[in-house]
Amino acid sequence: MKIGETAMPEPEGGAARYGGSTRSVLIVATHPDSAVGEIAARTGLPQSQVSTAVARLKEAGAVITAPDPADRRRLLVRQAPHLSGRVAEVRATTIDDALAAALGDSTSEQLEEVTDVLDVLARHLSPRTPARPRP
Repeated sequence: MKIGETAMPEPEGGAARYGGSTRSVLIVATHPDSAVGEIAARTGLPQSQVSTAVARLKEAGAVITAPDPADRRRLLVRQAPHLSGRVAEVRATTIDDALAAALGDSTSEQLEEVTDVLDVLARHLSPRTPARPRP
């Protein structure tokens, strides 16, 4: 997560414009039609952090919110149907520079080996994998 956060491009207006961390933004929108409280329960994050992350994602065009038909006081969060410019920018970003910085004086072979391991982890730890709440 830390390497991924380091690799994230600065949003327009700078990081200070937005509250919350990049990490909370990354994990909020993996389950469609979830309420903020459900996302908080699933991730173990405080509800205030999830609300901030949803607001950031909504402003970036990554998610949309709609009232819950069963309880109009709750908002349901889902991935936006169209790719926003910010989402396209983030998806096009690689972790190569951040990974090289994290590994220090590694050889290109070592960098490739770590990248391969991360690819394997990404296949096995998909967004559909339930988050383990922190103790």
